[in-house]
Amino acid sequence: MKAARLPSVEAHGVESLVSRNGRAVLAAIQSRPRCSRADVARATGLSTSAVSALVTRLIAAGLLVELGANPATGGGRPSVSLGLAPRAGSVIGIHLGHADLRVVLTSLDGTLITEQRHVLDVDHEPAASLDRVARSTADLLTNADADLGRVLGLGVAVSAPVVESRQLGSPPMLLDWGGVDIGGILAERTGLPVHLGNDASLGALAEWRLGAGTGFDDVVYVMLGEGVGCGLILGGRLHTGASGMAGELGHLSVVPDGKICRCGARGCLETLVSKRALVSALAHTLGPAATVESLLDLADAGDRGALRLLADAGQVLGTALAGVCTITDPRLVVIGGDLTARPDSSNALLSAAGRALDAALPPVANHDIRIVRARLGARAEALGAALLAASRAGALLAETSEVIAAP
Repeated sequence: MKAARLPSVEAHGVESLVSRNGRAVLAAIQSRPRCSRADVARATGLSTSAVSALVTRLIAAGLLVELGANPATGGGRPSVSLGLAPRAGSVIGIHLGHADLRVVLTSLDGTLITEQRHVLDVDHEPAASLDRVARSTADLLTNADADLGRVLGLGVAVSAPVVESRQLGSPPMLLDWGGVDIGGILAERTGLPVHLGNDASLGALAEWRLGAGTGFDDVVYVMLGEGVGCGLILGGRLHTGASGMAGELGHLSVVPDGKICRCGARGCLETLVSKRALVSALAHTLGPAATVESLLDLADAGDRGALRLLADAGQVLGTALAGVCTITDPRLVVIGGDLTARPDSSNALLSAAGRALDAALPPVANHDIRIVRARLGARAEALGAALLAASRAGALLAETSEVIAAP
């Protein structure tokens, strides 16, 4: 597999060609689904006429398309929504879960083209997992539409803090991955630029851009899986913090003398509300045969014990979220992951979380925060990884495209 070949520029160099305004327009459209020219003008601070001129040139270059009219508001004329052209390029998204990996191929706007999922002991098999990623990437590209456009990059969602989109923070929650150069190995195997991100943060990015958080600029995303992850969208931007550690909600201590967590601390939130914690509690009734699927089956059937277990988890989660929501003041909390895979059985958890959050918020905080179920399901983190790669690729396309050069 060869790295994408980018458009050439004239000999006098990129610096004299690239329009900063053009890059800003492309970035605004990439980060806001179905936005209009007026939306872009507000986001960039450019005049409407300047935006219109740049959009016309980007459409002519094959980087943007018009998606159709948005409904008119207040009796005005309907606006035309804009998006990245599907054929402008494509990207790969990878989610390295604990027990499986998912590989997706998407267009630059996050539209799914094709995908593969592999059950694998990712926690303990870094070499085998990365080998499978490389082979799956090659398979997807071989079997996909030959005219889908250039493959411009690869994003990877990992269950660990990520420093500068290149390396795992410490301690990595993927147990045997300390010191593994994920980006370097995959770049060598695929020939593509590789970007890493925390899986919960990238799940937040995907749900904000493509799922339940669309239309909101301040969103808290919670991923309930083997652990408890959290991603933050603040002011219309993904917030990862100074060291990439923002959103480590699962390792917030909620029971000072509680169980030992895998991070080494006591009483972390994930020791009470993660998939692992709930299955362990269910084993008291079902024995070693207890699984998340059996828990959800029982809840769907109206089993009181299963429903109580989910409601208790929701109450603990909602109380823990009160501190996050008091500080960040979101409009929406989106809860995803395995424990919300089924709408009916997840209602007990979500309802209890909503009541506990409202009760725990101080009187001066925003009490209109909604808690909703994620829409993207198990694909969220892989799609977020693809969006991460697309954001880097979009900037590169802008910098190497003469059509958005300053006049």
